[in-house]
Amino acid sequence: MYSFDGRVALVTGGTKGIGKAIALCLARGGAKVVVNYSSDEESALSTGEELRKINGFGLSLKADVSDSRQVQEMFGKILDATGTLDILVNNAGIIRDSLLMLMKDEDWKRVIDVNLTGVYNCSKAALRPMIGEKWGRIINIISPTALMGRAGQTNYAASKGGILSFTRSLSREVASYGITVNAVSPGLIETELTSSLSEKVKNEFLGMIPGRRLGSTKEVSHAVAFLASVASGYITGSYISVDGGMT
Repeated sequence: MYSFDGRVALVTGGTKGIGKAIALCLARGGAKVVVNYSSDEESALSTGEELRKINGFGLSLKADVSDSRQVQEMFGKILDATGTLDILVNNAGIIRDSLLMLMKDEDWKRVIDVNLTGVYNCSKAALRPMIGEKWGRIINIISPTALMGRAGQTNYAASKGGILSFTRSLSREVASYGITVNAVSPGLIETELTSSLSEKVKNEFLGMIPGRRLGSTKEVSHAVAFLASVASGYITGSYISVDGGMT
């Protein structure tokens, strides 16, 4: 386990699935963790309580990451409560799948707004405290779809591919301030979302994975924890695939 004593972390979309596992992992390492959510208040309150049981701190903040005003308000509350921000995990994302010929304009725009513009909004807000501290970690959650493509996911693939390019470019801007920017690409992970897939679809995915199994949220959280730690200080502009060899 990496130590995050004295660090403050924000995990967007941090109250369920992969995001929640990341939040709990960082808290177990000693970080004061703030989780962001957009709608499910029940899960947000429950996650906040779990975090407080780990190390005495847990804050849940509602904000639509695609809205810069809401993001600024959220960061203001974080700085009021903790005084700083050291680690940002951009995990919030949505899926609205459709073949491109049938895709609604609003579904294209909403996926880009939340997945890609949300990363822009939160990263931009995080840079001021990180530059002030001359230290920071930004970890962006992408997807194998960004690397391989997938029929019916042109909006999602474009958003996640954009995040990867964003990661590489931003890493060059802020490296001199002691800030690293990396990405983690989870494959097929055992979550509420994947549990709803049919056995046929699951088997199709498993056929693409040399490891022949689904991954766990814990395995993803450990990769994020490494990139958030001091141990990864010479790694920036990179990504780690946690996908059983899919890509």
